[in-house]
Amino acid sequence: MSQLTPHDDGNGRMRASDADRDAVAHLLREALAEGRLDPDEHSDRLDAVYRAKTVGELVPLTEDLPGSGAAAARLPAPADFRSPRPVYGASRIGDQPATSHAAIALLGGADRSGNWVLPRRFFAVATMGGVELDLREARFTERETTVWIGAVMGGIGIIVPDDIQVRVHGLPIMGGFGIEGDTPSVVEPGAPIVHIRGVALMGGVGVSYRARKHQEGEGGEG
Repeated sequence: MSQLTPHDDGNGRMRASDADRDAVAHLLREALAEGRLDPDEHSDRLDAVYRAKTVGELVPLTEDLPGSGAAAARLPAPADFRSPRPVYGASRIGDQPATSHAAIALLGGADRSGNWVLPRRFFAVATMGGVELDLREARFTERETTVWIGAVMGGIGIIVPDDIQVRVHGLPIMGGFGIEGDTPSVVEPGAPIVHIRGVALMGGVGVSYRARKHQEGEGGEG
């Protein structure tokens, strides 16, 4: 479809996917960098992006910004909405393009979750705000991914499944880096490796192992 509005063929009532939200969030980050939005406006709109349940709720968030038509065009038609099959270990790595390169929270919050794709380098910044990265259904463009952290009087939480390796190399300054949950002793050969690097200045970075949603429903282990 070329241009999507909240009432275009009823598509505005479709459930929004994580890729839809990331497309809109990317446009908002560009608007912040260009000075079209101030930090408060950016934070308010970004919060609305990740609260949005339908495509129609996403469209008004970028209507007054350049490129909003391109962002709308990236929102899929109903036939593109499918529940992805769970992937494990090495099968998480593929040649698909990254869907997000950064998560920035300035006096607000930001999150990434669902079936999203991380690039070789991902940046997470929280300044007097919070960022949550959920990697349980994530995919990767390469086997080794580095998440660069900058937490200044803010917090960053990273949720990971039991089939990837996580290595923390952070520098806490009046802050902390920590890992919660049962760290897997054995993972599949070729499984993704995620390096957590960066600085926590009067802030905190927490990595926690949790069961995936379908494992919780089956009573599986995290």
